[in-house]
Amino acid sequence: MRPSWDEYFMQIVELIKTRSTCLRRQVGAVIVKDKRILATGYNGAPVGCKHCSEIGCLREKLNVPSGQRHELCRAIHAEQNAIVQAAYSGTSVNGATLYVTNQPCVLCAKLAINAGITRIVFSGEYPDELSMTLLNEAGIEVVNYK
Repeated sequence: MRPSWDEYFMQIVELIKTRSTCLRRQVGAVIVKDKRILATGYNGAPVGCKHCSEIGCLREKLNVPSGQRHELCRAIHAEQNAIVQAAYSGTSVNGATLYVTNQPCVLCAKLAINAGITRIVFSGEYPDELSMTLLNEAGIEVVNYK
C-alpha cells in the first residue's frame, strides 16, 4: 500500500536523524513544498566544529534538563539546520511544511514562524509549552503525527 505524503516524509525524517551526532536525542527534519523536498537537517555541531559524539555532551556534564538552557549545547537543532540549508542555497521556505521527528522547541518554533513555514508535522514529544503556544498564536497548522 502506498504511504500518504505525511507518512512518506515522516519516514524520510527518521532516516535523516541517523546522521545526528547528538548523544541525548537524534532529530531529523525536512522542509517540503508542493510535495518536493527543499532542505533537510539533523542536530549536530556547526560546520567545522567538533561534535558531541567526539568530545562528550556539555549538557550531560552540567545535568541540564531536556527543554532548558538551549544555549549550553554545541549542536544546532535539526529544524534550524534545515532552515539554514535552505537560506544557504537561496531557497524560500515560505508556505512550506516542516516535518520533524520531535515537537520543535521554542527557538525552532520562532524561526519556523518567521521563515514562513505554514505547517509543522512532528512525531515525538518535547517539553516546551511556549513553543506550542506561539505556533498556535501564529496560525501555524501543527500536526502531532503518531
